[in-house]
Amino acid sequence: MAEISGGCLCGQVRYSADAEPIFAGVCHCQDCQKFSGSAYAAVVAVPKAAVTVTGTLKMFTKNGDSGQPISRMFCPECGSGIMDEAALMPDAVMLNLGTLDDASWVKPASQIYCDSAQPWALVGELPRFAKMPG
Repeated sequence: MAEISGGCLCGQVRYSADAEPIFAGVCHCQDCQKFSGSAYAAVVAVPKAAVTVTGTLKMFTKNGDSGQPISRMFCPECGSGIMDEAALMPDAVMLNLGTLDDASWVKPASQIYCDSAQPWALVGELPRFAKMPG
């Protein structure tokens, strides 16, 4: 896997990760809808220790639909949502696909929190889970 890189809309925040992705997926929870400003969030998870960030991120933390804390990190200048850290996966970060320099290689494997999905927004034939699988 080549290095994963990306950044925010204004360019003040950049990140890179030299690691194999843990997973890629789509989340339809209400928190992801609010954070993404869309019907769902598409993310790729990578090991937290492999991610390097340049620039300053602002963080907002609250309990997600799982009942566990999730921290949303974004650029304080342009507001681009960059990544999430979930208490359920303390060793990973979820990078928002829209911030990747090249997201063409990403192939989401499933979609979660489909009970919260907008009826028109379920993604093709990807496996669907009502809540968090497991």
